[in-house]
Amino acid sequence: MNCTSLRRLAAVLLMLITVNALNVNLAQAEIKLPAIIGDHMVLQQGQKNPLWGWAEPGEKITVTVDGQSHSTTADNNGKWKVTLEPLKVGGPYEITIKGKDSVTLKDVLSGEVWICSGQSNMAWTVGSSNDADLEIMTANYPKIRLISVPQVGTQEPQDNFNGQWEACTPETVKNFSGVGYFFGRQLYQTLNVPIGLIDNAWGGSSAEAWVNRKRLEDEPAFKEMLEKWEKTEASYNHEQAVAAYNKRLDQWKESVKKAKAAGKAAPRRPRAPRNPLTGNHRPANIYNGVLYPTIGYGIKGAIWYQGESNASRAYQYRKLFPFMIQNWRNEWKQGDFPFYWVQLADFRSEKPDPADSDWAELREAQTMTMDALPNTGEAVILNLGEASDIHPKNKQDVAMRLARWALAKDYGVKVVHQSPRYKSMEVKGNKAILTFDHVGGGLDTFDVTTPIGFTIAGQDKKFVKANAKIVGGNKIEVWSDAVANPAAVRYAWADNPVCNVQNKEGLPVTPFRTDDWPGVTINNH
Repeated sequence: MNCTSLRRLAAVLLMLITVNALNVNLAQAEIKLPAIIGDHMVLQQGQKNPLWGWAEPGEKITVTVDGQSHSTTADNNGKWKVTLEPLKVGGPYEITIKGKDSVTLKDVLSGEVWICSGQSNMAWTVGSSNDADLEIMTANYPKIRLISVPQVGTQEPQDNFNGQWEACTPETVKNFSGVGYFFGRQLYQTLNVPIGLIDNAWGGSSAEAWVNRKRLEDEPAFKEMLEKWEKTEASYNHEQAVAAYNKRLDQWKESVKKAKAAGKAAPRRPRAPRNPLTGNHRPANIYNGVLYPTIGYGIKGAIWYQGESNASRAYQYRKLFPFMIQNWRNEWKQGDFPFYWVQLADFRSEKPDPADSDWAELREAQTMTMDALPNTGEAVILNLGEASDIHPKNKQDVAMRLARWALAKDYGVKVVHQSPRYKSMEVKGNKAILTFDHVGGGLDTFDVTTPIGFTIAGQDKKFVKANAKIVGGNKIEVWSDAVANPAAVRYAWADNPVCNVQNKEGLPVTPFRTDDWPGVTINNH
C-alpha cells in the first residue's frame, strides 16, 4: 500500500471515528422518556402530574403544555423531573420537552387513570372472557387508552419497560386485561371523560413479590418467609436444574418409544424447571421489575385481583395485604389513593358438610383489610366462579362490582356499591339473630326464598348446617335443632360455598364467621 492510499485510509478512519464520536455525543444529549410517558397517554385530571426522563447531566430541560412552562436541570445521572399543573379534562394536548434537542408528545388526554393489577384473573384477557367476539368487535373507544407492563422479575429496580400507550380498538383490546377494560369502559360510559388503564398483572404472582424488599425486611412478621427465600437464593442453581431436566427429558423420550412399540400409553412429559429467582413469587421481584417503572405516574387509584397464590398463608395475608397497599401508597406519594380488590370467587368442589377452608380464610383476610386501611373496598363475587376453573370467564360482572366502588366513593355517583356485611350477633334461646350493615335495598335471596349457606356451632366448635330466615331488612335468624346453645355462626365458609343471600341490588353477602377460633392456615408463614 503506497503513501497516498495510507493517507486516504487514515482520513476515512478519522472520519469514521469523528462521526462515531458525534453520534455518541448526540446519543448522550438525546432526551429520553420512560414508556409510561409518551404519545396517547392519559394524565390524571384534577391534580399535579410528574413527568420525568433522562438527558445529558447538567442539561437544562423545559417542558411546555397548554400555556404552562416548567424548567429543571438534569442531575449527575442525567435524570430530570418536572411537575405539571392540573390540565383541564379532555384534550388532546401536545407536550413539548426541550433541551439540546426537542421531543413533542402528541394526542395526550386528561382524564382518569387506574392501575389494573394482581395475578391471572386480572391478567385474563378480553379475548378469553365471556362473549369475547362481541366485546372485541365493539371496542372502539378512542378516549380509552391502554398500556401493558411486561413481566420482568428481578431484585434490581428497573427505570423503564417495553410498552406504549395505545387507543382502545378491537385490535388493541383483545390481549388487554378483561377486568381492567370492562371497569374502564363502565367509568367512561358513566363519566364521559378520558380513561387511562395501566395493566401490570402477572399470573400466579404472590403478594410479597409486589412489595419493596427493604420494607418487608423491616417487618418482623415476614422474617420466617424471608429466611426461607434466603436459603433458596443461596442454594438454587438454575443451570443445574436445567441439566437435570434435560436428562429426565431424554429418559422420557426413550420411554415414549418403548410405550409406542408396546402399544401402551405414553408417560407424561416432565415439566421444565422455572427459575424461582426470576419468577413471580420471590419477594420484591415484581415490585422491582414491573411496578417500579410506573411509581409516581399520576393515578386516581388501583384495582386488584389476587390472593389465590397466598391462600395457604391466609393468616399472614391479614398483615401482608394491607402492608403491600400501604407500601404502594407511601412510594407513590399521592396519599391514600383508592384501592379496590376482588374477593376470591367460589372454586373447587362443593362439599356436603361444613369443613375448614384456606380459601375462606383468605377471603376473611381480604375483608379485614377494609378495616385496616381507609379508601379501600371489596367486590364480592361468590356467585360468579366456576368450580372446575380457577379463571371464571365472566369478567364483566366482576368489573361492574369494582366500578360500583369507584363510582360511589370517588365520583359521587349514587349507586349501591358494597356487599352486605355482618355486623353483630345476639343469641336468644337456640337462635342466633344476625344484624348486617350495607344492605342496600334490604336483604334478599337468589333462586329460592329460603336463605342457605349458614352453619352453626356450640362451644364444642362442631359446625352443622343451619336453618335461616330473613326477619327484617337487615336481620337474619339462624338455628339448628342440633345446637341448643349457639356460640358461633358462619356463612359461605367453604372453598365453593352453596349460598344465596344478597341485597335487592344483587350484591352477595360478604362471607363471614362470628368466631375467631384458630383456622387451618394460622401457622403457615
